[in-house]
Amino acid sequence: MLDDGLDLEADLGVDTVKQAETFAAVRAAYEIPRQEDLKLRDFPTIAHVVQFVYTHRPDLKPASAIASAPVVSPVPAALSAAPSVTAPSAAAPAVTPTAMITTSASADDPVRAQVLAIIAEKTGYPIDMLDDGLDLEADLGVDTVKQAETFAAVRAAYEIPRQEDLKLRDFPTIAHVVQFVYAHRPDLAKPIAPAAPVAETVAPATEMAAPEVAVVAPASVAEFPRRVPAPVLRPPLALCKPTGVSLAAGSRVLVMRDAGGVGDALIERLAARGVETIAIDGGWSPGDILQRLAEAGAVTGVYWLAALDDEGDPARLTPAAFRDALALRVKRLAVVARALYGALGEPGAFLVAATRMGGAHGYDARGASAPLGGAVTGFVKALAREREAALCKAIDVAGDAAPEAVAEALIAETLADPGAVEIGSLHGRRIAIGLVEAPLPETAPRFTLAADSQVVVTGAAGSIVAAITADLAARARGGTFHLLDLAPPPDGSDPDLQRFTRDREGLKRALFDRHKARGERVTPAMIERTLAGLERQAAALEAIEAIARAGGTARYHQVDLCDPAAVAAALGEVRAAGRLDLLMHAAGLEISRALPEKSDAEIARVLDVKADGWCHQIAGLGAASLGAVVVFSSIAGRFGNAGQTDYSAGNDLLCKLVSNLRRTRPEVHGVAIDWTAWAGIGMASRGSIPKVMEAAGIAMLPASVGVPAVAAELARGGGEVVVAGDLGGLLRERDSEGGLDTARAAAVAHGPMIGQLRGMGVYAPLVAETTLDPARARFLDDHRIEGTAVLPGVMGIEGFAELASLVVPGARVAAVEHMRFEAPFKFYRNEPRTLRLEAWLRPDPACDGVIADCQLIGLRRLAGRDEPQRTVHFTGRVRLAVGDHAPLLALAWPQLPADSPAVAAAEIYRTYFHGPAYQVLDGVQAGGATALGKMAEHLPPDADGGAMVLDPRRIELCFQTAGIWAIRAQGGLALPREVDELRWNGGAVDGPVVAHVRARDDGGFDAEVDDAHGVPYLVMWGYRTASLDATSPGS
Repeated sequence: MLDDGLDLEADLGVDTVKQAETFAAVRAAYEIPRQEDLKLRDFPTIAHVVQFVYTHRPDLKPASAIASAPVVSPVPAALSAAPSVTAPSAAAPAVTPTAMITTSASADDPVRAQVLAIIAEKTGYPIDMLDDGLDLEADLGVDTVKQAETFAAVRAAYEIPRQEDLKLRDFPTIAHVVQFVYAHRPDLAKPIAPAAPVAETVAPATEMAAPEVAVVAPASVAEFPRRVPAPVLRPPLALCKPTGVSLAAGSRVLVMRDAGGVGDALIERLAARGVETIAIDGGWSPGDILQRLAEAGAVTGVYWLAALDDEGDPARLTPAAFRDALALRVKRLAVVARALYGALGEPGAFLVAATRMGGAHGYDARGASAPLGGAVTGFVKALAREREAALCKAIDVAGDAAPEAVAEALIAETLADPGAVEIGSLHGRRIAIGLVEAPLPETAPRFTLAADSQVVVTGAAGSIVAAITADLAARARGGTFHLLDLAPPPDGSDPDLQRFTRDREGLKRALFDRHKARGERVTPAMIERTLAGLERQAAALEAIEAIARAGGTARYHQVDLCDPAAVAAALGEVRAAGRLDLLMHAAGLEISRALPEKSDAEIARVLDVKADGWCHQIAGLGAASLGAVVVFSSIAGRFGNAGQTDYSAGNDLLCKLVSNLRRTRPEVHGVAIDWTAWAGIGMASRGSIPKVMEAAGIAMLPASVGVPAVAAELARGGGEVVVAGDLGGLLRERDSEGGLDTARAAAVAHGPMIGQLRGMGVYAPLVAETTLDPARARFLDDHRIEGTAVLPGVMGIEGFAELASLVVPGARVAAVEHMRFEAPFKFYRNEPRTLRLEAWLRPDPACDGVIADCQLIGLRRLAGRDEPQRTVHFTGRVRLAVGDHAPLLALAWPQLPADSPAVAAAEIYRTYFHGPAYQVLDGVQAGGATALGKMAEHLPPDADGGAMVLDPRRIELCFQTAGIWAIRAQGGLALPREVDELRWNGGAVDGPVVAHVRARDDGGFDAEVDDAHGVPYLVMWGYRTASLDATSPGS
């Protein structure tokens, strides 16, 4: 199926990565040295690749080929649409490959034969279906990853060294690959065998730009935890690193004004800093903008404010108004970003966009306002991955934020915090959007389908969508399903469709022979397009038959979702029924390319099927009620992905439109699913995508996990959810410390539990590592069990409080909850030991406070083990609040009888192991289920270095008082195991301190610490212990 004239990219579909691998294998086969300035685009066809070999190995060229080979014209660079991927290379004489390419090579040319064999192996096409002029990507469907593998195999076969700056797009066709071999192995002009057979080629991974990552197939559904996007706390800008952006004299920035005055306020402030601004607004056409940029000179940054204007309820927009609003916000942004793409690759460049979705990007109970801003955020997230040197931020503000305040915030965000892209504000605190695990609640189903349900499904001919549709129909045991897709309705009697389901490879050969018999020029990519169409028809047919088997009815509509009239016509029966129970908008188109290689038309194709598809369906429903919506998004929309600016924009827009339903149509149950790539089903399961996912450390989703996820989310979920396993590099922080200036933050820390700060990311916690020495820390030296220093549990609570309050200036610790003491932290052989404190901070949705989920971790390197043992010793949750403490109400404590037994301190500490600093009890009186512990006065200091955030020894007072009661009632010592809740009243304590403790029926204790006037200082609920015998070093 290969022919010398086939273009590697246009005819063969070989993308730039696979072109590089092909060239590498050809060079290796003919021992052609690497060339630093070789361009893959200069070798578009198989004939070019063959000629490349002869150019560099003239000794291999047969006499007939030398005498008769005409020269092929160079391929214009503009015709190469594949993204630029640099292939490895070594120093070699510079060549201009296209000047040496022949239109054909003799059939007995050994280089050509070897290259064809390699390409046949990589593509699965037999050699007789290949032609030198076939384009690897366009004709053969070989994407960039497989091109890189092909080049690697060719290089290995001919021992051609790697070339660091080799570009796969310069070798689009099989001819280019052959020419590459000759260019680097001129000695192959003699008819000698290649250096190595294809079967012995070097592993393709050596040519991959990304490192190979071993990915183990998930063992169970547990490998795919349910996770949701959620606001996470960011440090104050004063504690963040600078971004490297300069806003001073000599800077020139573009400002896309809004209509609400933020742009004017921003321009005024930039001018005061000496910054030159290029101001545009919504009245500027793309052509006007490009002309102004061309006239302006170098631009260092962009402020994009178009999405600050609230478009109102999107359902009330006409399709034309919706389209225009989206074009202003994101399509014009794409024009600007493409024009400034080179500048955005330089350090110090920036793109800062602003939206008005409420301050939390729609990830709060209220839902997103102005949801079209979601398209801007999605675009910016993807561009941030393409232009990593630039600062890219999408900053969301509240609907009532004043223009001056927004302008000030935009400048401040431009200058500080390089660690996050999505920035918002809740209760005056900076947030980003992170990812948290959120198992489905065990509640009654919120939404289910029934036999009389009306369902609309878009993208219905996709194999994944068809499988999910079949699952929904089976659960409903019927229903009427309107299946919308651009593909024609399937014809079950079509012999090609029948053969496709049982003999795909045989059908491929038959289609090729059929075209050849008609005298047509046929390329593998043509065959693949035909097979892809048949695959969609087969999927649609399976969905239709599955619906029928479930007792339902399928209505198939061939419709272009971008055509409002056609969509309205397809939904006519739904309007007549007056209700739609479920709209599943799963249609989508993905074309991965760097932004400069995307045309306006391509961006519109990718974006519109998502955006206009939504708009036209909502409009097409008319007055019909809507029960639930599921939209198919992607991890590309959630996290952004290089080459997918348009796809990310469309997907994130859908997520924000679903979020907006909470504001505008709260009766509608909205679900947005950010899918990862699927395994074993769908287009991503074939070709090079699995290898791309593997290289990125991203687990692919088994259908057994993905298919039922839609029904599960409809029943008990809601909002946006990420359905994925390991996300690999997508969760990599943009800055090594997450944007936190650790030196500045450490300077404001206080207390003995904070040592070195390591960072605070969007997807990583605030981390501190502290080395403690029993010889220097009194709270360790006076807290020994059988001679071994053990970290007091109350110091773990103190450590959590110190870390949590570090990045929340002005806040106080209001409560500690769910405190668990999982394992004692021991200091063996009396040696110093380092502990790790982690705090995941997020806004408290119930108030203006902050929640910090914390853990204390120990690492120990054990004998005979390469990896250190990691133990989570303590876990707990800290709640921070601002303002005055809410007064604690004193618990009701019974009066102890005067003759209740009392235990003096001397007797207590003959039993307890505590040293002077932790001998907090002056005495204990116990009776019935209660005990009263009096706190000792004039205790020696328990730590150096100033005051702590809490007074941990007052918590210890409760622990030890409960312990004395337990010894009296039950016998034996115990250590803390858990505390359900601790709350503080705050303020100074007046006079002697006492602890009231009461034993509960469940084996736990409640306690209260009061001052001399009976005013509560702290209250503790649910304190439980573990027997010391079970935790002691000698047990």
